[in-house]
Amino acid sequence: MTDDARTLEIERHMTAPRAAIWRAWTDPKQLALWWCPKPWTTEVVAFDMRPGGAFHARMRAPEGEEGESDMPGCFLDIVPAERVVFTTALGPGWAPQRPWLAMTAVITMADAADGGTLYRARCLHESIEDTERHAAMGFAEGWGVCLAQLDALAAGL
Repeated sequence: MTDDARTLEIERHMTAPRAAIWRAWTDPKQLALWWCPKPWTTEVVAFDMRPGGAFHARMRAPEGEEGESDMPGCFLDIVPAERVVFTTALGPGWAPQRPWLAMTAVITMADAADGGTLYRARCLHESIEDTERHAAMGFAEGWGVCLAQLDALAAGL
């Protein structure tokens, strides 16, 4: 957790170059391959990558058991190959909605000196309770696994 008690953050050095990380992030078919920890799967329901465009990723547990996680939202800001900002607090066209977990994610990417990528994800939550719930759900571990999957996928692109 960062100094702001409503923010969770993860940073990673990725071996894949930024262009490949960006491609894996912005192609819905690629995103579905790394978005949640395996053996869970991701269905990309909507992906309109522009401010106000729909972003909806549905995660499913391996046997469909309790734990399906539906994350509809919208993109807020896109800077090609540098930043993606999305939220679950708003739907397409910035329409307010009440998700099971309200958060805004700020994803940034920068070139690393070795040709890899410096990747940072900051998740801002509506309340301390939501932040604590997200942390207890395994934010650090789960997002860490997903970033390793993203890096491995991007390295092959």
